[in-house]
Amino acid sequence: QVQLVESGGGLVQPGGSLRLSCAASGSIFSSSVMGWYRQAPGKERELVASISNSGSTFHADSVKGRFTISRDTIKNTMFLQMNSLKPEDTAVYFCNARVVRSNVAYWGQGTQVTVSS
Repeated sequence: QVQLVESGGGLVQPGGSLRLSCAASGSIFSSSVMGWYRQAPGKERELVASISNSGSTFHADSVKGRFTISRDTIKNTMFLQMNSLKPEDTAVYFCNARVVRSNVAYWGQGTQVTVSS
């Protein structure tokens, strides 16, 4: 059973930065597509960024140029560096791992990001 634990959320002013971390319980990066999703109140959960098992990355248009997804395969940790934060980035951010072979997905518990002055 894979466990994902997010950290790094908090309250930040517009224009500020945060770095989210997702620690995985096992060595799943080589077999999974990892991603960050977010869900704002009253809205559907949406994909923010993803990184494939080969290291290819995707960033949603709404965060492109401001957010960067990365991973440390030795520490089994994934990151989301968020710069130039906007109030509309306010949401609960979730870490996700989807095992490519089985298509089984795992979710973290989420971490709150609030962008407000």
